[in-house]
Amino acid sequence: MCVNKRPYTYSLWSRRIRSILTCGLLVTSIAAVAGPREQAKRMHDRIAGVPPTEAVLTQMAADIAAGNPIAAAYKAMDNSAFYNVTLKNFVAPWTNEDQSVFVPLNDYTATVIGMIRDDLDFRQVLYGDILYVGAINLGLPAYAMNDNAHYQAMEDQGVDLKTNLVRTMQSAVTGIPAEATAGVITTRAAARAFFIAGTNRAMFRFTLINYLCTDLEPIKDISRPPDRIRQDVSRSPGGDSRIFLNKCIGCHSGMDPMAQAFAYYDYEYNADADPDGINGRLVYNNVGTIDPDTGSRVQGKYLINSDNFKAGYITTDDHWDNYWRHGPNTLLGWDTALSGSGAGAKSLGMELADSDAFAQCQVKKVFKTVCLRDPTDSNDFNKVAAMVSSFKSSNYKMKQVFAEAGAYCMGD
Repeated sequence: MCVNKRPYTYSLWSRRIRSILTCGLLVTSIAAVAGPREQAKRMHDRIAGVPPTEAVLTQMAADIAAGNPIAAAYKAMDNSAFYNVTLKNFVAPWTNEDQSVFVPLNDYTATVIGMIRDDLDFRQVLYGDILYVGAINLGLPAYAMNDNAHYQAMEDQGVDLKTNLVRTMQSAVTGIPAEATAGVITTRAAARAFFIAGTNRAMFRFTLINYLCTDLEPIKDISRPPDRIRQDVSRSPGGDSRIFLNKCIGCHSGMDPMAQAFAYYDYEYNADADPDGINGRLVYNNVGTIDPDTGSRVQGKYLINSDNFKAGYITTDDHWDNYWRHGPNTLLGWDTALSGSGAGAKSLGMELADSDAFAQCQVKKVFKTVCLRDPTDSNDFNKVAAMVSSFKSSNYKMKQVFAEAGAYCMGD
């Protein structure tokens, strides 16, 4: 009996396996040839973060079928969720040192969202006299330099950011002179995150991370001259000068001359009553202001730990120089039309925003947001390169980048 049953059982199991494999191959085959509607839905889900309506899905599918997936992507960006969800989550990590997405809406986030919505030259994010606030008819608390109530109310009310963000000038509402504005660098949220306490180097470091997609460690260069390294950096950490010469100098020789652009900025708050700086404010030492610690316009924080190395550089103004225009960091692609020197945050923002690294960084971030992964193979890297060229030729419009990423990762 057993001998008779075994062939039957084996044969039946084989047929079942073949059936399962055939079914699996069929499903795989169907998935591999997704049609315009499947591609449209995937694109909308990736870009807006929510499913499309039937009407929008039909319109997007028609665009894709007609060979125009870019038009379909722009229809996905018409959904308010693209602004309230996708872009808010895209930008939020740039606004804090923890790089957390779980932070309230603020002037930094709102300004980036507004710039993308309005298709502005995105380089202005680092140097424009730009600020986005809520529409006046929303009955919001007025924009204030010492709290986030205006934006918190927008979030609490679930305000549609697509239709209710209004562009204004920072200089018109913050009291900071137009020449001292520098896009998101001089927003209150950025000041609270990166100008608070410390020595203002955090603002420079996180600007590199968020807009050039590099931290200091990958671009350290010990061959640059150390003449602008401040007094607070010990030349013999732990009594060993080799540490300074082989490590510290690699970052500080390039960072300190550029972070000097922020010499007149600070974030003032009551550390005892308000240790987190919730009610603090961005301050700027205008012409004629004399800081009691420095005897000049330079903020006192630039003399923190000045006894560490008395012969170190003493900051006397906000003049900056980019030492990384020479050496290995020329690979960041600095604009040869610029001088590589200037005064203040605005001109430094232009230096950073006009680099090739800036354009590449924005494209890579969008690619990861829409495609849910980093570029991995030659096709991906070729596409990223093409998107960088397109980004530049479109006058740095971020919507174009989202559209091209959506078209590339919609499936086929």
